[in-house]
Amino acid sequence: MRKLNITKILTVVCLVGFMAFLPAAGAEEYEYIDISNPFLRKIPTAIPRFKNMSENKKGEVLSVKLADSLSKTLAFTGYFKMLDRGAFLADPRNPDITAARINFRNWTVIGSELLLTGGVAADDDYIELELRMFDTFQEKMIIGKRYKGRESNLRQIIQRFCGEVMFHLTGTRGVFNSRVAFVNAEGGVKEIFISEFDGYNPRQFTTDNDLSLFPAWSSDAKWLAYTSYARGKPDLYIMNIKEKNGAVVTRKGILITPAWVPGKFELAATLSFSGDQEIYLLTGRGKIIKRLTTSRGIDVEPTWSPDGKKMAFVSKRSGTPQIYIKNVVSDRVRRLTFEGRYNTQPNWSPRGHSIVFSTMQLGRIDIYTIGVDGKDLRRLTEDQGDNEAPSWSPDGSLIVFSSNREGISKIYVMTAFGTDQRRLISLPGAQTSPKWSPNITNQ
Repeated sequence: MRKLNITKILTVVCLVGFMAFLPAAGAEEYEYIDISNPFLRKIPTAIPRFKNMSENKKGEVLSVKLADSLSKTLAFTGYFKMLDRGAFLADPRNPDITAARINFRNWTVIGSELLLTGGVAADDDYIELELRMFDTFQEKMIIGKRYKGRESNLRQIIQRFCGEVMFHLTGTRGVFNSRVAFVNAEGGVKEIFISEFDGYNPRQFTTDNDLSLFPAWSSDAKWLAYTSYARGKPDLYIMNIKEKNGAVVTRKGILITPAWVPGKFELAATLSFSGDQEIYLLTGRGKIIKRLTTSRGIDVEPTWSPDGKKMAFVSKRSGTPQIYIKNVVSDRVRRLTFEGRYNTQPNWSPRGHSIVFSTMQLGRIDIYTIGVDGKDLRRLTEDQGDNEAPSWSPDGSLIVFSSNREGISKIYVMTAFGTDQRRLISLPGAQTSPKWSPNITNQ
């Protein structure tokens, strides 16, 4: 269990150019979330409606809307059990938001271990928001922040505070600044779309009006590599997310399944210009640096360890598709998977200890994880259609994947241990090949 030493806080947090500060009281040492526990107990958490500090109609609407947004955003992580407001004993119309006024007995008696309160002042488009988190049994504030911004910034403000909550409880800032790229198929065309971490605001990235496949994020989340048939054959595109310019790599044969090297402007991809499908290392401009695999069997689908020293990939060198790991420093290759005859689509956890992958058994495709030492094989999906293309969240706590459990393929998300499986994105057509970005900085 990770132990958290939370000391007195006096910080200034920067957000979209608008920010003030709010001091927080001291706290004892806490043990809340064991981030490696497959039988995680969710923390009972209460989030009452916020206090309307401006006493106008707009503040009244935002007091409920923002409390709901905070609850929904934290619940997405799978770490919190949000308590029903109908069970709250405190006055819902006049909530207390400071430790001096809160009757913590009202919260402990209904089982709440964490209490998150808020106060909102709204004046035209200008918003001030105070957010706090309390330990109800210690009767102490753990986090206190004051934010200032415009109404258009409110989603970012809530996400920023959720990042503070996750940092104090897990040591990471969660997934709130990440994105998900995926392939959207409709009318015979496949284009790459990008949504926010929770499926919000899906928007089209490619406009090739053809087939765009295998999206892959650079480790700074500023570049997206993918395969496109826009020129009539499978070429590799390396595009800047913001400016939508970059390089197009074209060679004889195919160029597929790109995977960026962590911390470098380099990527691995499968090329077949030599006649066999092998994995090569390329610069971010598409120039070949070196060949990474050499076998008679097909080698595809590279994925990198967090330190960039090892690469997992799929190979048929043993007769059926299996996952192998190559040490790119020593050139040593070892087979990772031995159970099942069709293991593909590996994705290396950002925590470094395991790999998630798809396997086909008895005509069905399901998702498993396995330790990088070949131990601790775990099945995450079962008896719910075909489940494939798994991709880790940047903190390693969640996995996004595609599934046809409801008929046509859609994008779903689950915890790293297969719990809390739910649909992420609702769009017409089919959605496949999701890829979760690193957390994005300097937005």
